[in-house]
This record gives sequence, C-alpha cells and structure tokens, in this order.
Amino acid sequence: MTLLALENVHAYYGEAHILQGVSLAVQPGQCVTLIGRNGAGKTTTLRAILGLVPARHGTIRMEGEDITRLPTHRIVRRGIAWVPEERRVLPNLTVLENLRLGCVGVADGAGRNAARVDEVLRQFPRLAERIGHRGRQLSGGEQQMLAIARALVAQPRVMLVDEPTEGLAPILISHLTEILVAINRAGTALLLVEQTLEVALALAHRVYVMDQGRIQFEGTPDELRRDPTIQHRFLEV
Repeated sequence: MTLLALENVHAYYGEAHILQGVSLAVQPGQCVTLIGRNGAGKTTTLRAILGLVPARHGTIRMEGEDITRLPTHRIVRRGIAWVPEERRVLPNLTVLENLRLGCVGVADGAGRNAARVDEVLRQFPRLAERIGHRGRQLSGGEQQMLAIARALVAQPRVMLVDEPTEGLAPILISHLTEILVAINRAGTALLLVEQTLEVALALAHRVYVMDQGRIQFEGTPDELRRDPTIQHRFLEV
C-alpha cells in the first residue's frame, strides 16, 4: 500500500491559488524529493499535508486513510513528522528539552519516551555532547541535526524535510546527507524539499519537479539527469 499520497490537491493563501492540482506518492521506505525554483509551491505542499494550509480540493491519504480534513495534531499522530525550513529550534531550551518536545502527543509513557530520546542521541553523538546547551548556542549545522533528531524521536513512518541544507557549508551538507541516507535506510520514508539538485538526486528514489504550483516532471534521478529540457525550463535560475 502507498504510504502517503496526494491526489489533485489545490491550496490557496487567501485568493492566491498556490497548489494547482498536485499529485504525488511516497512508498514505504522511499526517499522522494520535491524540487523546483523558489516560489514553486514546494513548502506549501508540505504544509498542506500537515493541514497547516487547508486543501480546498483534492485528497491527501496516509496508508489509504483520508487525512485531508484532519487537524494537524491528529495528522502527526498518523506517523508524519516535520522538519521545517529554518529549523525552528527553540532557542531558550536545551538540546534535551527540544528533543523531549518531539515526544509530545506520543502516548507511550515517560519511560518509553526517554528510551527513544536516548536512542536518537546515539545516532547523533554531537548532540549528545551538547545535551545541556541551549538552542541558541548551537551552530547552524547542529541546529539542523537537532531539528531532524526532534522529528525522529516520534518514530515517524514518513518525515517531511524542508530545505535541510540551506545555509550550510559544503562539508556540513555532506554530513547531513549521510544522516538522511542512514535514516531512510533504517526504514523511515522521506519527502524531501531540496534546492540543491546534486543533493536531491543523490538521496532520491523518485523525483518530482514543481513549477507554479504544478508537478511538471515525475521520474527517477537518472531520468531527470537525461532530460536537460526539464532541467533548463524548471530548475535553472
């Protein structure tokens, strides 16, 4: 069964018609990347999945269940986690406190929540070293790791990751790419919005190219590499 599916989704900001019939699918264990120029509608797509931008038309399904009209907290409990653009780490909370926020709404009990935090910290040894530091004391790369780790604590089936490499140095981008590959190989599906084409293609099993609120291409990374027309029309600045 398809894990996450959007079917002909339309969404608006006020009267501005942003998503104009978006359809895409994420299969269990896949990494799917959504790429396109700034303003194409990529982040709005993630926000529509979470119910933060209501879909006026179309359907969003998680494992076959229609979640289009559910409130955000119920959508998240279906196994969807969000790593937002610009990280949104809480600056006055410690690394540990930020991670504990990822357990909010997961009804597993304090002991199980603590065990999940410990498990995630083993995957992010740098965060374990900085466990008592406040969010504002972390570097940009460390904040991005914390944002991903905070989402991972909830043990989602699919993680929505928005522009994870934005503003990071090349060496940090390489390290972050390795982290996302490891998360995906461990079984968590990813729907990744990414501006850097090389990163998007390196991570993806399947690629969607978006422009002006519509999907303009769907295929494998190799198929996109072999299609310079799509790259020129929809990806080049």
